[in-house]
Amino acid sequence: MANPTQRSDKELLYFDDLRVGQRFVTSEHRLDEEQIKVFARQFDPQPFHLDAEAAKASIFGGLVASGWHTAAVTMRLTSELPLVGGAIGAGVEIAWPKPTRPDSVLHVECEIMDLKPSRSRPDRGIATMRSETKNQFGETVQVLTAKLVVPRRPANDI
Repeated sequence: MANPTQRSDKELLYFDDLRVGQRFVTSEHRLDEEQIKVFARQFDPQPFHLDAEAAKASIFGGLVASGWHTAAVTMRLTSELPLVGGAIGAGVEIAWPKPTRPDSVLHVECEIMDLKPSRSRPDRGIATMRSETKNQFGETVQVLTAKLVVPRRPANDI
């Protein structure tokens, strides 16, 4: 998928274009050991993210990415979604059912779960989207349910 900033306005989706059950799949990102360590040194400096030997003694049995690193990769990949104005979060629920390991190739599969037009702001709505970040084996390493603020189609565009 192309980045939304590179799309024409006709290719971007307004709240009014979305449907419950609509699905999106992102491109892929390979997460190597060096990326894991660089992120961890700056944001989550725990031994199982920084030191392969120390990580062997952890509950993970080896080096793993921070869940927040997985979330950051997910955010980068979901920035590809063709939403007018981008993915504007209004709240999330997140879980990491499996760790992300070095050399994982991640992609995100998203589904629109609910759509609610705003009562107080008629120029927007809230789309609830469930996103599963999966590795190259199809294993889900993160589940994120987000409420996204999505602009409504302007009246002169209908």
